[in-house]
Amino acid sequence: MSSSSFRPKYGGGELPAGQGGAAPPSSGDAKGGATPRQPFIARHPSVLIFLVMLAAFTLGVTVLSEAFGTAILSTSFIKTLGKTLCLCLIAIAMDLVWGYCGILSLGHFAFFGLGGYMIGMWLMYERTKDIVTNSLANAPLPPTPDEIRDAIGTQIFGVVGGAEIPIIWYFADSLVAQLALVVIVPGILALVFGWLAFRSRVTGVYLSILTQAMTLALSLYLFQNDSGLRGNNGLSGLQNIPGLTDVPQSIISMWFFWASALALAFGYLLAAFVTSGKFGSVIRGIRDDEARVRFLGYNVEAYKLVVFALTAIIAAIAGALYYPQAGIINPAEIAPIASIYLAVWVAIGGRGRIYGAVIGAAFVSLLSSWFTGGGAPNINLGFYVIQWTDWWLVLLGISFVLVTLLAPQGIGGLFDKLVRKS
Repeated sequence: MSSSSFRPKYGGGELPAGQGGAAPPSSGDAKGGATPRQPFIARHPSVLIFLVMLAAFTLGVTVLSEAFGTAILSTSFIKTLGKTLCLCLIAIAMDLVWGYCGILSLGHFAFFGLGGYMIGMWLMYERTKDIVTNSLANAPLPPTPDEIRDAIGTQIFGVVGGAEIPIIWYFADSLVAQLALVVIVPGILALVFGWLAFRSRVTGVYLSILTQAMTLALSLYLFQNDSGLRGNNGLSGLQNIPGLTDVPQSIISMWFFWASALALAFGYLLAAFVTSGKFGSVIRGIRDDEARVRFLGYNVEAYKLVVFALTAIIAAIAGALYYPQAGIINPAEIAPIASIYLAVWVAIGGRGRIYGAVIGAAFVSLLSSWFTGGGAPNINLGFYVIQWTDWWLVLLGISFVLVTLLAPQGIGGLFDKLVRKS
């Protein structure tokens, strides 16, 4: 898509400062000399603060891990932290598309799941190939490639009554190809869906319903056994990395934790860069007053499409890192309720603030693990025992309502107020 797609189509000017736009930078100082442009980090110190905190957190977890430190943190908890970082990354994507561009997408977890399926296909295929190859090694005659492939198909798809490897698994034996598909498949889906929706100028609640319908349709399709992705069984054993069976899970979990932290750092930088310049001013203007931005001559649909597709790719990358740490993915992960939870996380953290999305996702994710994992003690009222594994979602819903009523800017907004007072 050419840069001309983002220029005013007719005589429009810049968005005025204070109306969704930013004031134009000064071209010189009081004496007429050119003012040197500061580095991006210097102009946005909050980005540097976040990166330093993330680096310190990563270093602290490494020192406390079983693999490289004092073993205070268990491998399972390291995986929980790694998965939380991935959820923070998809929360950033949600904040970009909703908090900054004003598109309440209730389908971004579909892209998250697709990213997991793309990398999961390679993980499961190669792991099964190793198992089949080892089991046939002692056969009287060496197996042919076709026999190995048939055995792999039976091993993977026998659970759904199949034996042939579907065409969508054509590149499953290539890590490079599947990594490319992590970006390509969700990106194309987002481009096609966004182009159809935005060109029709569907907005507001109707667009949210459309994104939810897309997610539901994808989820229902994946539940079918003939979808080529094992239906309700999903893809399992993803924590076993092919070729690294001798490496302990404690070390592999740290590798994925580091990768998740690095992806979150780059995702935060990208989000800050996108929202800092003219592009960010325009998408905020679209959020606040779409009709006025269109009147100024900007191609609103093009801006929306870029943001929608970019955030879909970010979500897919987060999913590709999440599910090898979770070990399994099935269609239930893509159900519309998951995308609704995502919107709740961003709302609690404070939409329109990148760090707010990270705070909301981390806070709710870790709290959820504590309540549903048996960490929170049950409360005996005498006539009834409150078991948090059953009541956690109720507590989450109440928290969402309270934040919406009492702190509409979320936890990030409260943090901003504290900073101003200090």
